[in-house]
Amino acid sequence: MLTDALRDLRWLDAGLLGALGLLMGSFLNVVIYRLPKMMERQWAAECAESTGLAPADAAPFNLMVPRSACQKCSHQIRWFENIPVLSYVFLRGKCSGCGIAFGMRYPLVEIATAALFAFAGWRWGLTPTASAWCAFSAAIVALAMIDWDTTLLPDDITLPLLWGGLVAAALGWTSVPLPASLWGAVAGYLFLWAIYWAFKLVTGKEGMGYGDFKLFAALGAWFGWQALVPIILMASVIGAIVGIALKFGGGLREGGYVPFGPFLAGAGLTAMVFGPQSILQFVGL
Repeated sequence: MLTDALRDLRWLDAGLLGALGLLMGSFLNVVIYRLPKMMERQWAAECAESTGLAPADAAPFNLMVPRSACQKCSHQIRWFENIPVLSYVFLRGKCSGCGIAFGMRYPLVEIATAALFAFAGWRWGLTPTASAWCAFSAAIVALAMIDWDTTLLPDDITLPLLWGGLVAAALGWTSVPLPASLWGAVAGYLFLWAIYWAFKLVTGKEGMGYGDFKLFAALGAWFGWQALVPIILMASVIGAIVGIALKFGGGLREGGYVPFGPFLAGAGLTAMVFGPQSILQFVGL
């Protein structure tokens, strides 16, 4: 009887956090689209200031303003058109103003975020640990999609993610001791930093960006230094497979560049769900 009650409670926790994940996924779609544009506006303003030119006047643009609208016809998205997943199904994935297709990414991001939140609720219940891993999941999803679109990993997300891992370890919200979390952050950053410079010295080219260093450092903070090898192995294997598939499928972007951040993010989520050691088993080690 007690076991059945606990099992029912776990599913209730999963359902509650899953519903919250749907809402968070809807917000992440806004972050994924707007944050890179906010960064571009900031860079343009800084360039104008450094050259002594007056920055161009622009309407406010942030995560809250203006209201969400169709990118083609500027039809403002009404509240009942912005219900996670359900609105997409009801509208058949099209704008009610001009009929242009929105694409499957929006509901997929919402569903993926809901699934990750539900997993956290099922595994850890309504606890600080679950809230920490929900925050981790949301940040990782946003970073993966932004990097795939723009090859950018914004400091506005990577640095809070890194500090969040250290704070969660210090508060005992993860199973990683604080020393292992701290050295994981240090080793994660220095490992990719060293590879970056070695590759640049040999080839004269940049193989990755500094955002990758910060993301790997954040993963080290969340999982400890012992997890870095499994995570980088899985990210490299998945990245190689996807890169080869894109090359033969003609899907590589100009310059043949594939961002590494989404594969680090995927390895990080795998480590959260299955544990870092399961990654070693996956790659045959």
